[in-house]
Amino acid sequence: MTKIKIRTPLDKEKVKTLYAGQNVLISGIIYTARDAAHKRIVEMMEKKEPLPFDLSNQIIYYVGPCPPKPGQVIGSAGPTTSGRMDSFAPALIKKGLRGMIGKGSRSEEVVKTMVEYGAVYFGAVGGAGALISKVIKSQELIAFPDLGAEAVRRLFVEDFPAVVLIDSTGKDLYKTARERYGKRGQIEPRA
Repeated sequence: MTKIKIRTPLDKEKVKTLYAGQNVLISGIIYTARDAAHKRIVEMMEKKEPLPFDLSNQIIYYVGPCPPKPGQVIGSAGPTTSGRMDSFAPALIKKGLRGMIGKGSRSEEVVKTMVEYGAVYFGAVGGAGALISKVIKSQELIAFPDLGAEAVRRLFVEDFPAVVLIDSTGKDLYKTARERYGKRGQIEPRA
């Protein structure tokens, strides 16, 4: 299957060209943030404080990377479960966030906000953190160092492999794949 190469920043027009099930290779700057960082960013937004980075047209990778070994840019950097960010994601999308990378399903509210504001959700392969770390060419801690692995980092990536799980029209690969599988018949449980 052909992989589409995309570069950050990710504008609304590019988001519209991506569809659920498409394989992509992402290059450029992406940011890391997990639930604790998301909570702080949303609190900063509510207080109208300056954010650690401009969310407009950016991608956030839901990861808490391991420390690097000598000679490495970053340690294992596999995705975390995206549902942990669902209560915060709509506020960030409304502020201009265009992409999220993680694993697992998203809430209806997140999908609705993605459709309304033009965002996309990418999936990275869980359990492949060591392999993913090889496409990360540089990292810089930019906010919340007290959060350790969950601090916000700016990553420069080259050909980060991902799959569009939910596109800007709301088409959800998790749902369509389940429907397609169900049409082929059910597997009988073992006795």
